[in-house]
Amino acid sequence: MIWQLTSYWTSLVTSVIFGLLLQLPLAQLSIVTQPNFVLLMADDLGIGDVGCYGNDTIRTPNIDRLAKEGVKLTQHIAAAPLCTPSRAAFLTGRYPLRSGMDAINNYRVIFWNGGSGGLPPNETTFAKILQQQGYSTGLIGKWHQGVNCESRNDHCHHPLNHGFDYFYGMPFTLISDCQTTEAPEMDRVFRRKLWLYTQMICLFTLTAALGRITGLIPVRWKTLACLAGFSLLFFVSWFSSYGFVRYWNCIMMRNHEITEQPMVTERTTSLILRESIAFIERNKHKPFLLFLSFLHSHTPLLTTEKFLGKSSHGLYGDNVEEMDWMVGQVLDAIDKEDLKSTTLVYFASDHGGWLERQEDKRQLGGWNGIYRGGKAMGGWEGGIRVPGILRWPGVLPAGTVINEPTSLMDIYPTVTHLAGGVVPQDRVIDGRDLMPLLQGRVEHSEHEFLFHYCGIHLHAVRWYQKDSGATWKAHYVTPNFHPLGAGACYDRGFCPCFGEGVTHHEPPLLFDLSRDPSEAKPLSADTEPLFDTVIERIGRAIEEHRRTLTPVPEQLSLYNVVWKPWLQPCCGTFPFCWCDKEGDSELDDL
Repeated sequence: MIWQLTSYWTSLVTSVIFGLLLQLPLAQLSIVTQPNFVLLMADDLGIGDVGCYGNDTIRTPNIDRLAKEGVKLTQHIAAAPLCTPSRAAFLTGRYPLRSGMDAINNYRVIFWNGGSGGLPPNETTFAKILQQQGYSTGLIGKWHQGVNCESRNDHCHHPLNHGFDYFYGMPFTLISDCQTTEAPEMDRVFRRKLWLYTQMICLFTLTAALGRITGLIPVRWKTLACLAGFSLLFFVSWFSSYGFVRYWNCIMMRNHEITEQPMVTERTTSLILRESIAFIERNKHKPFLLFLSFLHSHTPLLTTEKFLGKSSHGLYGDNVEEMDWMVGQVLDAIDKEDLKSTTLVYFASDHGGWLERQEDKRQLGGWNGIYRGGKAMGGWEGGIRVPGILRWPGVLPAGTVINEPTSLMDIYPTVTHLAGGVVPQDRVIDGRDLMPLLQGRVEHSEHEFLFHYCGIHLHAVRWYQKDSGATWKAHYVTPNFHPLGAGACYDRGFCPCFGEGVTHHEPPLLFDLSRDPSEAKPLSADTEPLFDTVIERIGRAIEEHRRTLTPVPEQLSLYNVVWKPWLQPCCGTFPFCWCDKEGDSELDDL
């Protein structure tokens, strides 16, 4: 009897141990096997525009579903407050000034498809690493990282030269100039000045000519001819670019081929959605990376008739709700192909909402919730704190909220490691692998310090003091709001990074974001006993950070951002650039 009992327990223990050993690799299978990645990035979306981040009037059920089924990050930070530098940091895992993608001047983004600046070919994007790991990689939507370097078709900055196997979308960014019914948006103040100067020169020339004819002004005909020639040359010099913005910048491409010049905005949303779903369907039998870079919710807020007038927040709300519907369509495509458990989905915005974007008292920019400031402001939370949601059923715990500091740059090492790749060892990578934090294997973020730049100018630094739980933030430079106390630069359209439009603080403004996330009450040595200690520690961190910076070519220098006719992508014979290769595509099923 004893022998039988002993034998029974021995067999039972052996079976249990064997079962556990057998289950261990099975439990880790989904982590070890290369997952698919669907990265969804909104454009200019404010953190306060999404239901799961507190908005109860704009309907975003699909984005909210992602948060319910995954992990929501409440302190997710963009590396820059504008499109081009923020996306460069996202793609490379590095602060944009490390690649030359932050500006020393007021031209802080790529301004023309025909410019020569862009993401340098020697930068290694996460797409390039995943491509080397056997992934099919696709970018659908907005690029805004440049196109050419030295010739019209060298495509040195093109997505296909940065690790993407497939590209469909805008090499530039959506602007109001792309829609004929909207007022021009691009460089509108500068354009008005150019018109004024042209009119002044023409008026002077006409006055001189009339004076010569009437004999009131003794001027030679040769001088008048020179004046007329100068007037014409001045007008042509700027109107050849600014007069045709819709043709030069508002184009759609498939891989290296231009498909629409100018783009037909009425069907853009449907085409982008169709291409995204088709990419998933084509690559369902092998690991893939889809970066769906939405044109929503950037002005002119392209919105199909199906969603117009449906929200309680005008055209902007309609546009956000349509983007949420598009998110739902992509999630449905993942479910339809039975890829949900093998696909990591990520949703974020490239930076905060654009507070100053208004037309005729209509608010066309986003809302940043309780956070101060917005787009273009390098230091204030409203410009850089964005939604951040990750879902991977069976791997990431559903319904989790993480309040630790994280960055858009963290996606780079996260997807690289999950794909079985290795981050480059020959350069500084500022992002950190999120998986230990997302899975609860570690309690705190790896980020102790995050540096908040406006162009190349350091405006603020946050210090996460893990032992106390405090998140300190020191502002060295802040923009001057107009009107005073308005919370934005309504007199300019964008807040500047330097010059007369900013205030330098010595000592810096200090906030404890864990107690004051709205940055409403700056601390001082009188109100905060640790004030001097915190400022001193952040100062040392800045010195250490600056020692890691090395000089690189400035991609957003004045020379690189100006329009160059010989670099302008053209689907015809320049300057006769016009085509529509999409024709009347069948889009009714979408």
